[in-house]
Amino acid sequence: MRHPADEVAEFLERQRHVRRLSENTLSAYRRDLDELIEFLARQGVEDLARVDGQHVRSWAAACRRRGLDSRSIQRRLSSARVLFRHLLREGRIASNPAEEIAVGSGGRKLPPTLDVDRVSRLVEIPGDDALARRDRAMLELFYGAGLRLAELASLRVADLDFAEGLLRVTGKGSRTRVLPLGSKAAAALRDWLEVRRELADAGEQAVFVSRRGGPLSHRNIQARVRHWSRRQGLDTPAHPHQLRHSFASHLLESSGDLRAVQELLCHDDISTTQIYTHLDFQHLAQTYDRAHPRARRRPKRSDSD
Repeated sequence: MRHPADEVAEFLERQRHVRRLSENTLSAYRRDLDELIEFLARQGVEDLARVDGQHVRSWAAACRRRGLDSRSIQRRLSSARVLFRHLLREGRIASNPAEEIAVGSGGRKLPPTLDVDRVSRLVEIPGDDALARRDRAMLELFYGAGLRLAELASLRVADLDFAEGLLRVTGKGSRTRVLPLGSKAAAALRDWLEVRRELADAGEQAVFVSRRGGPLSHRNIQARVRHWSRRQGLDTPAHPHQLRHSFASHLLESSGDLRAVQELLCHDDISTTQIYTHLDFQHLAQTYDRAHPRARRRPKRSDSD
């Protein structure tokens, strides 16, 4: 019999070296699983092979009694599911005791979205100076590709493929995915790149740079989104995740294809990721082109254009 702490330590090492998860994600796993082990120890369970669904339900109930909200409890359950899936693959347990355990939403609210008209008002900002072009390209990418803040901030010029209409994005856990680049976002990016050299330091590879020439920080990107939401007359300040969520909502409303939307977003929801692994990029691109309001791509220009 192996001690639960040893099982968790091995699991975390595998996540670090095989899945290449970030230290922040690993720390979150560690906190959740240490808490589970402590709870099981109080129940007299020192072998994870002895854990059953009732143990996991009791843990979730104990978390609820401590005042944790549904989102926090669901995250803990997700961590437990992944650990037990690992042990199941290794042949150390016969079934996953956390697989079917869920917690009610408890009134959890989805992030607010902007309707299509308000998004259009926000992204179509006026001005032809370098900063206006830069910010317009950022807003078009947030909404047109559903990017996370960190993903947009880490974009490099080499990640843009205008010839094929593609965008290479590095997301959570250093995972890379390829997304279709819609015509609106591509046009805004081309417009920005024409003047980017006026600001960028020599050799700087970041797509979005500040007045000082270096990569634009997360805080500055957030500030620019808030700035333009005020300037464009939105009733509440917008933020990057709101544009990402609007991307998902509008695409889902138009297409009804939940799996494609989840794949495009590269959601890290541990309990549902597996159902999206069989989608190929061609299907995703077709769904994007057909459904997203700013994704209509023009035919490629010939060399003679």
